Amino acid sequence: MPLYKLAEFDPNYRETFGGDDVKSLDLYTEGGMKIGSVAEALVDQDGRFRYLVIDTSLDSIGKKILLPIGLAHINYPAKRVEVDGLNKQQVEHLPEYREGITVNEDYEKQIRHVFRTSSNDSASAHETFSYEKEPNLYNLNEQSHQTIRLYEERLIAQKHRVKSGEVAVSKHIETQTAQVTVPITKERVLIERVLPTQIGTVVDSNSLQFQEGEVVRIELYEETPDIHKEAFVREEVRVKKVVDRHTVEAQDTIRREELDIDTTGELYVDETGEQKPEKI
Repeated sequence: MPLYKLAEFDPNYRETFGGDDVKSLDLYTEGGMKIGSVAEALVDQDGRFRYLVIDTSLDSIGKKILLPIGLAHINYPAKRVEVDGLNKQQVEHLPEYREGITVNEDYEKQIRHVFRTSSNDSASAHETFSYEKEPNLYNLNEQSHQTIRLYEERLIAQKHRVKSGEVAVSKHIETQTAQVTVPITKERVLIERVLPTQIGTVVDSNSLQFQEGEVVRIELYEETPDIHKEAFVREEVRVKKVVDRHTVEAQDTIRREELDIDTTGELYVDETGEQKPEKI
């Protein structure tokens, strides 16, 4: 997990801490011996303090070391930091911290090895490391570092596609009686007996040739109706789907938890909700 200098993570950290600056404090043992001063603080990506950079001044030893935050007790009014059990031998065995150095897993392992007991060291030798597994080294006191979750209800709008109906389009046959009028013609023979135009005229009988069986033929025609059925396209019906869009509104009563803060005295309280390094 990457670590950041305090000012790199939060350039306005002093305002976040209400004007207090951990980098201005001296480091003392529980017995009251000054070991050095705080030169820097390193925080993780969530703004949690993990190490204090200590500029030591023990006899001939003068180097910067990383002190796990769980071993430090910050006292801003007294402008000092007290450390549990840090001695000269531990300072000698701790790796030196230099400007620009990368605090990687191997570097942190060396630090933990100095402060761990032999039993703790063997118990976690084959486990994947996380700061939560070393509460004595990296966690703040639970009374000064607790989490309360605020919950709220929200209306979640979702859509489900359900079958609302079905339309079947088919054909059927209807019958009806149709009538059509066709004018036709029919020929017939009309035989009329009329008076001759030359009635009374004498005809020479010797010049006449009486013929028996003379026949006059007249062909008669008539029209007959030809009635038959033919199919034609009467109309076309197209079947398709269209989508109608509209908005459905719903309302309900939802609940939301808000934070109530009750303090006594002049305390630092940050309610901005911004990601800030947690004050120690």
